[in-house]
Amino acid sequence: MDTHDDSTLLSHGPCDVCGSSDANAQYSDGHSFCFSCEAHTPSAGHAPKIIKQAPDLLPVGDFNALVKRKITEATVKKFGYSVSQFKDQTVQIANYKRNGQIIAQKVRFPSKDFLMLGNAKEAGLFGQHLFREGGKTLTITEGEIDCLTVSQVMQNKWPVVSIPQGAAGAARAVKREIDFVSSYEKVVIMMDNDEAGQKAAIDIAKLLKPNQAFIAELPAKDPSELMMSGRSSEIISAFWEAKPYRPDGIVNGADLLDEILKVDNTESVDYPWPELNIKTHGLRKGELTVFTAGSGVGKSAVVREIAFSLLDKDHKVGMIMLEESVKRTVQSMIGLELNKPIHIDRTGVTDEDIASAFKKTLGSGNLYLYDHFGSVSSDNLMDRIRYLAVACDCEFIVLDHISIAVSDPSFQDHGLDERKTIDMLMTRCRSLVEELGIGLILISHLKRPEGKGHEEGATTSLSQLRSSHSIAQLADMVIGLERNQQSIEEANQTNVRVLKNRFSGETGLATTLHFNTKSGRLTEEVFYADDCEY
Repeated sequence: MDTHDDSTLLSHGPCDVCGSSDANAQYSDGHSFCFSCEAHTPSAGHAPKIIKQAPDLLPVGDFNALVKRKITEATVKKFGYSVSQFKDQTVQIANYKRNGQIIAQKVRFPSKDFLMLGNAKEAGLFGQHLFREGGKTLTITEGEIDCLTVSQVMQNKWPVVSIPQGAAGAARAVKREIDFVSSYEKVVIMMDNDEAGQKAAIDIAKLLKPNQAFIAELPAKDPSELMMSGRSSEIISAFWEAKPYRPDGIVNGADLLDEILKVDNTESVDYPWPELNIKTHGLRKGELTVFTAGSGVGKSAVVREIAFSLLDKDHKVGMIMLEESVKRTVQSMIGLELNKPIHIDRTGVTDEDIASAFKKTLGSGNLYLYDHFGSVSSDNLMDRIRYLAVACDCEFIVLDHISIAVSDPSFQDHGLDERKTIDMLMTRCRSLVEELGIGLILISHLKRPEGKGHEEGATTSLSQLRSSHSIAQLADMVIGLERNQQSIEEANQTNVRVLKNRFSGETGLATTLHFNTKSGRLTEEVFYADDCEY
């Protein structure tokens, strides 16, 4: 907002943008600003509806009950909210006082236009002059009528004040009077029940100390509406039930019983290998699953089988395969459907066979691929994951693999080494999983162990995850793949070991997969229970 420090507030009126009847402020230099939706119209080319400012304050006027609002004479007299004549119109006047003197007036016209007279910047909060600092509980409302309403339902015995100029300026008004407001042990913020009012309530709460601000939730637009509809008791209930303000993400465990009693509808989707499901209880959305192994062990083949299985179960899948082209991924998925690695050998496979397999896999419309064109910028990858989840409705997304993203030169430009880079990427991935509720399947490399290497079938462990402990810390499930590439007998056998399992805690050797070179498929061969072959 352009503050226009040299201009003066003239009146409040309707806003053409949000439809508010009285939140749009008109200023002496011709600009306007809506304190509800924050729409700003600059001076140039704008002819606002101007009510000329009176040179002096108006006479105090009479203290009459506001019958329509159900506000009594005693209440208006206590707060100095009077009725008078101005420009041949009956107006209501909210008098703002300091040290017993009226220093500003907010004049309300029958049209709901407002006019601010006197020293508006020093006006403070309406009703503030009635209450000493250092009290027990203070209530802040959005407007003067609401202030009168809340005070009256509390028998005019409790401190209640209101802000002078709309929700958008609420935090500024409170900040100017922060010594007064923060002197109270408890501050109940009872703003209008709309987007602007609730945002203002949070902005005010942020100015106060922890456990000092309480935000009331109204079952109607504002306290006055409740009073006029005969629901005054609900104002009192909202006051007593106001909840302490906590920053986003902070919850009190005592408030979670209802959440615990809800039936957990988190569904698990089976892996294509039954024995792996025994330890993992399947794959779930809202979880980050990491598959890890040494170079050349077959990590990509494993995640392709999982993606193929998910497609077969009619789930939408996104695949970001950074070590291969989109064409290579497509060939592999069609090959899984045909039980033949067509990128190696198309003998006996007709174009009709390929077209049919294409229709069942990619043609389903449930598979989305990322053609990275050699670009692996980390920001670009995170944006693509978000797009796959939000725009394409992908439930599960495969990223193969995180180590390539580490090569993003922008990290080196900022002096980040591989460990810090992986920490940053894993944190981003974890946040996306939580925010979007997707199942993210991530491939990560292992660092070389001492002695026998992973290409010779060395046992995997969490401590061998490459460069960073964040992979193990932030993942929900970590699964290691072990294969002795140099063995004649075992070269096509992959042991699958659960290294971390946040879901059930079950870990250890889960199954052994056999790679069939003719079909290109991975199937379970040897079954284990409690790490013992049977």
